[in-house]
Amino acid sequence: MTQSKRQVHIIGAGPAGLMAAERLAQAGLSVVVHERMPSVARKFLMAGRGGLNLTHSEPLDRFLTRYGSAQAPVARWIDAFTPADLTAWVEGLGQPTFVGSSGRVFPRAMKASPLLRAWLARLEGLGVEIRTRSRWVGWRDGALVFETPDGERLERSDAVVLALGGASWPRLGSDGAWKPGLESAGVAVAPFRPANVGFDFAWSPLFRDRFAGQPLKGVAVTHGSRTARGEAMIARYGLEGGAVYALSAVLRASVEADGRADVRIDLKPDVAVGKLTDRLSKPRGKASLSNHLRKVVGLEPVAVALLYEAGPLPVSPRALAERIKAMPLTLTGVQGLERAISSAGGVALDGVDERLMLTARPGVFVAGEMLDWEAPTGGYLLQASFASGVQAARGLMAWLDRRG
Repeated sequence: MTQSKRQVHIIGAGPAGLMAAERLAQAGLSVVVHERMPSVARKFLMAGRGGLNLTHSEPLDRFLTRYGSAQAPVARWIDAFTPADLTAWVEGLGQPTFVGSSGRVFPRAMKASPLLRAWLARLEGLGVEIRTRSRWVGWRDGALVFETPDGERLERSDAVVLALGGASWPRLGSDGAWKPGLESAGVAVAPFRPANVGFDFAWSPLFRDRFAGQPLKGVAVTHGSRTARGEAMIARYGLEGGAVYALSAVLRASVEADGRADVRIDLKPDVAVGKLTDRLSKPRGKASLSNHLRKVVGLEPVAVALLYEAGPLPVSPRALAERIKAMPLTLTGVQGLERAISSAGGVALDGVDERLMLTARPGVFVAGEMLDWEAPTGGYLLQASFASGVQAARGLMAWLDRRG
């Protein structure tokens, strides 16, 4: 096979689509990328606004557990493009990286735009053509159909990579509008659900008005046998933040099944209940209980106020220590897709083979968030998105080789 004569169209210019484009162009294929928005990688740029968390440095066996029920297929993608590979790739684009105190990996620039500029320059050098405002609307007589500012356009391709994103952040291009078209082509698509999202809790008006927008730093949130450490953010509607997002799949399942999800917040996860009891047993003199909690336990005002949301504070130092270690909250609802960082649902994983080719449509490969997997924030989302692009590109080249 003469690969340079093969043309591949990639639909969707996010991390998964652009990574597939890079690998295919490096292999000598002619690559055209279509993006329906006026510019590429809008969600990627948004992800970098607060510091672009690329991946995580934890051991790979623990890393892979973050993908829940999708661990086995996602492990194959990440075997093709590991966290170490991603870090080396970023640095190969002239963007040094560092590992933060939590083990997360960031570019030193702490934003996505320098990395994206270097990446687009590399793609241009490889001959990748990127067409913006090119919206894929389906197939006709074996050709891809696109709506463009110049009217309808039909394109024939030796193979296709779909990287259209999930259904969160619709204003950035990920709106899941592709779902009906694929379903009509016989592709199984699971319903979209919010992931990495906040949950509802009815705060008292005084607490809500005073503390909405403030973080609970360094806490541990537990639901059932699952615990996540990190930051939880007080929102007017309830609770959000990294420690909540890490549990969002099981919390969502509980709310869907039972109408509620019971959690416990450990406000001092590094201090045993016995030691807290000893500290709280010290005489407080004329100090208020709030000041006493601040001085002997180190609780911030938001954490002290949170303790009152479960009712009057216990008098016993032991009982008060136990509330600090397990502040109960009953979450009653899930915020919608429009507020979610990512989405679950999408193309069913049993509807693609190990190469990420649709079994219902040979020659069409799928990558990124449009597949039915989810992961918490912390680098796991981007890592799997990049890796799926690599896996789809490998699968596509293998499929073309066999056909050739």
